[in-house]
Amino acid sequence: MEWLEQLLAPENLLALLGVVVTVGGLSYERLIPGRKRIGYRVQMDTLIDDSAQDGQMHQRLRMLENTPDLAGASLVLLRIENDGFRSIDTDDYITAPVTNHRGLTATFPNRIVRDVAVTEPSHPDLLRHLPQHGSAERPGLICQNHEISLPRVPLNKGDHFKLLVLLTGAGTDKPPHVGGRIREGRIRNNEKFRRPSNRMLGLIGSLLALLILQPFGTQLWQDHPLPRGCAEGTLTIVGSTAFSPVARDLGGAYESDCAGARVEVRAEGSGRGTGTLREAGEAAKGGFPSYLAFSDGQDGEGDPKLKEHLVALSVFSVVLNKDVRLPDLSLTDLRGLYSGRITNWKRLPGGPDLPVRLVSRDAKSGTRGVFEKRVLGDNEISRTSDNCRTLKFRKDAVIRCELDSTDEVLRTVADTPGAIGYAELHSAEAGAAKGSLRLPALDGRRPSVEAVRERTYPFWEPEYAYTYTRPPANSLTSKFLDYLAGDTGRNVIEKHGHLPCSVPENQRACQAG
Repeated sequence: MEWLEQLLAPENLLALLGVVVTVGGLSYERLIPGRKRIGYRVQMDTLIDDSAQDGQMHQRLRMLENTPDLAGASLVLLRIENDGFRSIDTDDYITAPVTNHRGLTATFPNRIVRDVAVTEPSHPDLLRHLPQHGSAERPGLICQNHEISLPRVPLNKGDHFKLLVLLTGAGTDKPPHVGGRIREGRIRNNEKFRRPSNRMLGLIGSLLALLILQPFGTQLWQDHPLPRGCAEGTLTIVGSTAFSPVARDLGGAYESDCAGARVEVRAEGSGRGTGTLREAGEAAKGGFPSYLAFSDGQDGEGDPKLKEHLVALSVFSVVLNKDVRLPDLSLTDLRGLYSGRITNWKRLPGGPDLPVRLVSRDAKSGTRGVFEKRVLGDNEISRTSDNCRTLKFRKDAVIRCELDSTDEVLRTVADTPGAIGYAELHSAEAGAAKGSLRLPALDGRRPSVEAVRERTYPFWEPEYAYTYTRPPANSLTSKFLDYLAGDTGRNVIEKHGHLPCSVPENQRACQAG
């Protein structure tokens, strides 16, 4: 499948490897060593006495003015939290003996604990497990010399509480720490982990190295690195027969510029082409089909999964057999011919005595849709002939046949006396150059790109490229659409007598279409 091929592309594999390494490292840092984890942080540690120490004066807090014997006193605010990914129960604390109610021990080196209070618990129930006074036999806080012994407090993920500790002594040069053991986890100082660890710095460096080396890695995997704007694989182009010469030339140019790419063109008519695209998209079952459908005009089905891309303005022409020497047809006469009211050319001034033979396209043709919408203003009459020369039933008044492609129409009109048809201008001009076809003006206006740009000629239509959903950025379909809008695409489109919509001076005409 194409999505799997894209995922396994060397450049994507390198990027994926970088993501896996980083996510894996973060997961290891966060999950593996500390599936259960208690963290602590010293949020305040400040002297509050008024004695001289180390040549500096420290102002006593007013709230402690009446408290005696606080030389060298300090306050510490210690936050204790469950910052792991699993809850911690009372049985998760490891103490000796097992019957001991002790859980953690907060140590304040070279200082004496004078008092402690529990503040700012994440929920009130925590206070029930942290009574102010405890003993070895009874849960609670136990202050002894430079330590506070904490009971086994159950902590759900994200739970926390703070200890406000009053201390005396000259040990502020050594920070407090919390110790203890828990099953399947650890206790750590979160202040250290607010800075990147050596492990994480190494992972970040590895990721940067992968990104820097990605272009070189791609070259190692590919014998011939793809040029910019190229992609490998096979793209199948279906749809408009009128636009198929452009598609074939563009496909050949892309194959020449991009080794490893193959472009197949299967012109089958605009309606059938979008139908084929839709079937390919549904068969992909969520993947992206490497198909592109060209359509003369917008797809009539209105399928929201078909995304349209405006490509060009196509110019069309009425074509006459060489024996019908009429330099101009009025739109009124043309509608009379295709409605069956005019059955012999002699009814028109200067027309030969020949039966009118209407050579048309099938109902799925985009060119026919353009002709009916822009020129006739109505549907064509039903098919009355299988061979474009004789009537199928005697009751019918005019000969009308239907063919599958632009080439068939041009060939049949050239070979059939009294025949009239319609086709894409550039292909029609090639037939006229051989002397087998005539291209009449319509209401005095000759078919040309300039006439379409100036809106003085009626027979034209926007050309669309359709994809099934929006193509992935690095897919062959996306790259080919970019190629179509680039310099080569513009040149090929213009060479075939169309107006490329990617050219700035044509955009107003294209958007008005």
